[in-house]
Amino acid sequence: MAIDDFGTGNTSLGLLTQLPLDELKLDRSFVTRVHQPQDRVIVESVARMANGLGLTLVAEGVEDERTATTLTALGFDLLQGYHFGRPEPVGAFAVTE
Repeated sequence: MAIDDFGTGNTSLGLLTQLPLDELKLDRSFVTRVHQPQDRVIVESVARMANGLGLTLVAEGVEDERTATTLTALGFDLLQGYHFGRPEPVGAFAVTE
């Protein structure tokens, strides 16, 4: 189970221990500002917290190599965003068995 868009909307720190979570996806609004000193503190804190709880940590909205490198160094497990590829229609994928 994952919490998507963590840090925005109705997400709460209390959910991290109340739900049987496997994954935490940090909202892109934090990811895109990781190079701003105050926002980096938030991202670093979420990374330490998620890693301490044994959760897989995903960064949403990674758009450049600098951000990818920074997030990897901070302990993010998975990165997603336009830096790696744009959304594709289902027909663009080949299914092999």
